[in-house]
Formats: sequence, C-alpha cells, structure tokens
Amino acid sequence: MNVKELAENLGLEEDEFLELVELFVGTSASNLTDLAKALEAGDPEEVVKASHSLKGAAGNLGFQDIYKSAKLIEMNARQGILEGSKETINSIREKLILMEEDFKKNK
Repeated sequence: MNVKELAENLGLEEDEFLELVELFVGTSASNLTDLAKALEAGDPEEVVKASHSLKGAAGNLGFQDIYKSAKLIEMNARQGILEGSKETINSIREKLILMEEDFKKNK
C-alpha cells in the first residue's frame, strides 16, 4: 500500500490517513461478519446492505480492489444471486489482513 500517494489523493497527511485505515480495517471486519451471516442466512437484502457499506468505505479511501469486490457482491445480491459471494468475502478478508500488516509497518 502506497500510504503517501493514497493520503495525498485524499488531501490528508499520512498519519491522518493511517488513522482512517485503522478504522476502516476494524469496521470492515465487522461488515464482513455481517455479510457472511446474511449470506449464510440466504438474505439478499442484508447482503446488499453490508456489501454496500463496505463498498462505500473502500471507495472513499481509494481501495479499489475491495471496492470492486464489494460492488460485485452487491450487484449480484440485488439480482438474488448469492453464489460465489463466499469466495469473494474470503478474498476481501485476505486483503484486509494484508492491509493491516502494511498498516503496522507504516505506523
């Protein structure tokens, strides 16, 4: 993660951006838990809500990979398609773990 570039894109200092990343990682972990529960329950409406929230936060911070993955889940859930979402959730979770590791290195 290029912290300096991402911070500059948002008009923030690096330390401010890192604070947002820390908050994002924690909030996203909660969103992923909600998303997984909704998926397990077969509830497309709740999948849409959780994925939309995750998508928005990721997009606002410039995390395009997570944004695109959450958008895919959301779009599919809006059509009642939940297949494949579990794999995408796992991919997002892995990205968050890597992001958290990068965050600790930059802190």
